[in-house]
Amino acid sequence: MVGQLVPPTPHPPLPLPEPDLSHILTEDDTPVDNLLSEKQQRLLTSCLYSGLKREEPFLVMANVGLFYGLYLPPIVPDVLLSLGVKAPEDWRQKKNRSYFVWEFGKAPEVVIEIVSNTIGNELGKKLVKYAQVGVAYYAVFDPLHCLGDEVLQVYQLVGLAYQKQPDAWLAQVGLGLTLWDGEFEGAHYEQWLRWCDETGNLLLTGDEQAAVAQAEVVDAWAEASAAQARVEQLAALLRAQGIDPDGVEL
Repeated sequence: MVGQLVPPTPHPPLPLPEPDLSHILTEDDTPVDNLLSEKQQRLLTSCLYSGLKREEPFLVMANVGLFYGLYLPPIVPDVLLSLGVKAPEDWRQKKNRSYFVWEFGKAPEVVIEIVSNTIGNELGKKLVKYAQVGVAYYAVFDPLHCLGDEVLQVYQLVGLAYQKQPDAWLAQVGLGLTLWDGEFEGAHYEQWLRWCDETGNLLLTGDEQAAVAQAEVVDAWAEASAAQARVEQLAALLRAQGIDPDGVEL
């Protein structure tokens, strides 16, 4: 019709430009604190990848930078857990070599700090910073009692600040933390930090799962051997009484 306005043809939105990461240092070759920290970090990560059964993907990292602002220095937690995300495929790209909050679209749900000295400020600056980032749960593991008598402290984000929890159950994640006396990779320690379910059952490493499976096979074999021994004893008893055991249903 004459005079009718024709709406303009919609165009798809232009993609946002990639942020410039040239000024960001993702690796500085700084080693972890000590042997205990190194093994503890791997225990916490390996247990999740071998023992956590979830339909959604997740990502757990140890000693990797957490970048929460393009021009802000990162925090490097000992362990972080993020649900609903997975590791990028192309690790050659700088944006895929650390945990950039704007790339993953969210902050991690859990951050764990393993205390080995008094300079980390885990209950001061880091407590405030992780809350600002939006990490739901912050756990401070102090096996050497550098900060006080408490070996494990867990904080939950309520509003804009952390509140200390009375226990180590992370309800929003469906996981708990617990202390464990045992051996990991040939090293025995009486206070390993482990993941657990709501009833306190540990999330097992791959080696632990293999050991449990082997023990179950041994138990089944032993039970079968015992049953066979009972059958043979009964057959011997029947023969002693002049009864052919082959004609008797044992």
